[in-house]
Amino acid sequence: MPCVNEPGTPREQDLLGKAFMNLRPKAVVQIEKVEKWFGRTNALEGITLTVRPGDFMVLLGRNGAGKSTLLRVMARMLKPNSGKVEICGFDVRHDPERVRQRLGFVAHSSYLYRHLTARENLRFFARLYNLENIDQKIQEALGWVGLEQSADRQVLGFSRGMQQRLAIARATLHRPEILLMDEPFSGLDLEAAELLTQWMKSFVSAAKTIVMATHDLEQGLSGVNRWVFLEKGRIEKELTGDFQIIRERYKQFLRERKGELS
Repeated sequence: MPCVNEPGTPREQDLLGKAFMNLRPKAVVQIEKVEKWFGRTNALEGITLTVRPGDFMVLLGRNGAGKSTLLRVMARMLKPNSGKVEICGFDVRHDPERVRQRLGFVAHSSYLYRHLTARENLRFFARLYNLENIDQKIQEALGWVGLEQSADRQVLGFSRGMQQRLAIARATLHRPEILLMDEPFSGLDLEAAELLTQWMKSFVSAAKTIVMATHDLEQGLSGVNRWVFLEKGRIEKELTGDFQIIRERYKQFLRERKGELS
């Protein structure tokens, strides 16, 4: 479900291409002064963030910095104590169904049914979304992540990388505009990580949006245009630039925080 209406004819598509930046909404995610508490622990403190169409944003920070909590607030899995979150202009509190249609979420754990096949897993989730042409959408999703040859295998026999690709197929089955990803490289070997990186670049190249959380940058990332550093539930820095430069800045950031604790 797109954030803006898509034109149908080739001429309409050409006109849209020429003025695309003006026609698209200024933000696909708008977060204003969000606070989230767990008991006396302030997990998110005054978070304000704008995510635009086509952004590939990475949330960086140590474990407990608030990255996963922020993603779950965006995905309506957690309710903030205060503040406002809009997805494609829809308030997550008042328009949950419209928000759900526009979001996909890939959690740290795959949450797949291991004794079902890949196809059966996707069929189950397709019905939850009340999708039409289910078989066609399933086949397209499996092909997009390179699992068409494993469609009828049980998930319990899948490698971690294959499970992650199936989780992505599930999260994008309804063709969302925004994909949220929590530590997607965790447990992947180098080949699987490279496949995932290429897939993410392909996703954002279609003017869609990714917000990804990770705590380390050992896995090289390309195509990222925004890097957000979090610490103790606050946004400390936002940077743009080459991956190698960002990685060094992040290492310095972690050293400084470690020094503050010593």
